[in-house]
Amino acid sequence: MASVNSRSGFCNSNKTFYSKRTPIPLPPNPSLDVTTFISSQAHRGRIAFIDASTGKNLTFSELWRAVESVADCLYQMGIRKGHVVLLLSPNSILFPVVCLSVMSLGAIITTTNPLNTSGEIAKQIKDSNPVIAFTTAQLLPKISAAAAKLPIVLMDEERVDSVGKVGRLVEMMKRKPSGNRVMERVEQDDTATLLYSSGTTGMSKGVISSHRNLIAMVQTVVNRFGSDDGTQGEQRFICTVPMFHIYGLAAFATGLLAYGSTIIVLSKFEMHEMMSAIGKYQATFLPLVPPILVAMVNGADQIKAKYDLSSMHTVLCGGAPLSKEVTEGFAEKYSTVKIMQGYGLTESTGIGASTDTVEESRRYGTAGKLSASMEGRIVDPVTGQILGPNQTGELWLKGPSIMKGYFSNEEATSSTLDSEGWLRTGDLCYIDEDGFIFVVDRLKELIKYKGYQVAPAELEALLLTHPEITDAACIPFPDKAVGQFPMAYVVRNTGSSLSEKSIMEFVAKQVAPYKRIRKVVFVTSIPKNPSGKILRKDLIKLATSKSKL
Repeated sequence: MASVNSRSGFCNSNKTFYSKRTPIPLPPNPSLDVTTFISSQAHRGRIAFIDASTGKNLTFSELWRAVESVADCLYQMGIRKGHVVLLLSPNSILFPVVCLSVMSLGAIITTTNPLNTSGEIAKQIKDSNPVIAFTTAQLLPKISAAAAKLPIVLMDEERVDSVGKVGRLVEMMKRKPSGNRVMERVEQDDTATLLYSSGTTGMSKGVISSHRNLIAMVQTVVNRFGSDDGTQGEQRFICTVPMFHIYGLAAFATGLLAYGSTIIVLSKFEMHEMMSAIGKYQATFLPLVPPILVAMVNGADQIKAKYDLSSMHTVLCGGAPLSKEVTEGFAEKYSTVKIMQGYGLTESTGIGASTDTVEESRRYGTAGKLSASMEGRIVDPVTGQILGPNQTGELWLKGPSIMKGYFSNEEATSSTLDSEGWLRTGDLCYIDEDGFIFVVDRLKELIKYKGYQVAPAELEALLLTHPEITDAACIPFPDKAVGQFPMAYVVRNTGSSLSEKSIMEFVAKQVAPYKRIRKVVFVTSIPKNPSGKILRKDLIKLATSKSKL
């Protein structure tokens, strides 16, 4: 490994980028589940979870007692290693109790989004075949419609009677363990979670994450947040991230517990609730997605006048890279708060790259440096050639947090994971001479014009430099002659009378002929998902269904 470049981490002989961060320690014992691993970590924390709206909390000792009791009850109900348990619930302080109990048995947790329709939930139930489900009275009808015979444990605090109910979580938590449970041996290689990810195209697929994957995630989180300033165990994190999502599940429902953090749980995202909770509970860390950060910059004067944010020292941002304007705007308005960014996929247990210091975050537009113990490659998507620093290609990742594969989907697994364990991320990236990763675009969203590849993000960035354009999105528009050509949806400034023709000319002057925008449609807003990513699939549908646009 002598030939690894000390700045970029690039090794010329095998064309691999190595992480510059301290490698994460992984436990050598192969028989270890993630719940046992987390509960055995020493820390000084006292309170594990606080419900932001009621103030109700769970101390660490109450949490681990509850996990033991619930695991015992599940065992008495016949739940065994390898069984799948469905969890459908908004964020709550009880959500982690279910996850940790299930995983401690060697059973597998599968989560689903409360916004999903019963049809979407039915598909996931059919695919993952759960033996029992945990949900709330409000969401119960969705499961009943999807799978009438599935046994249900209700998570509501108050007593609710319902069909199919086999228990109440709060009662299970109080029951003393019977002591006659036979502990099944759980290996680090066994499956712990089955989270569904659609990627950007195609059907939703179950991502198989092992106990080792989650332990690696826990160690990465602890190394990143728990070791720099000696205040271990005194951090208080606001949790607005959905716990059914990899980042919420791996960091907030499980990972951060390992070093004694307190998690302040919001059942759903609401700006006022979040800001009030920071002051009320003296939160130190605020995880969020770019649109919320932008709202905090734009409304900074009102926000600072109304809320006490004095305890907050770090904002964690994931979902999409931040622009220079937003990063600088935030630093100016909230000068005592630092921004840390993260990049990861469900398939990599939420781990991939991050910026861990103020200096690193000043590399504007970066997704960060490779996470600890992670290796990266940049591969030409057409020729398969492995590339070097400052060359653009698909990012491949390899490391202890990379998934085992997709659940009962050999085809999808083999097209995403190669035989050496490299994960094809589907992101078009380059890694610069200092080891910073820059995401150029999603590979699957490239516009293919006469065989040339055009990155929508490049055209969008260009359109946003126009003084009369507020927002923009570019998509491939099908065309018999050229395959696809770039089409733009544009939001004009209020009062602007900018024409389609002038936009096309503005772009044409600055790009190669094949990158020119050949169709423009004006809209009032660009559809985006909660993490700020443009919903191109929706725009493509809109464009192709209205051929007379």
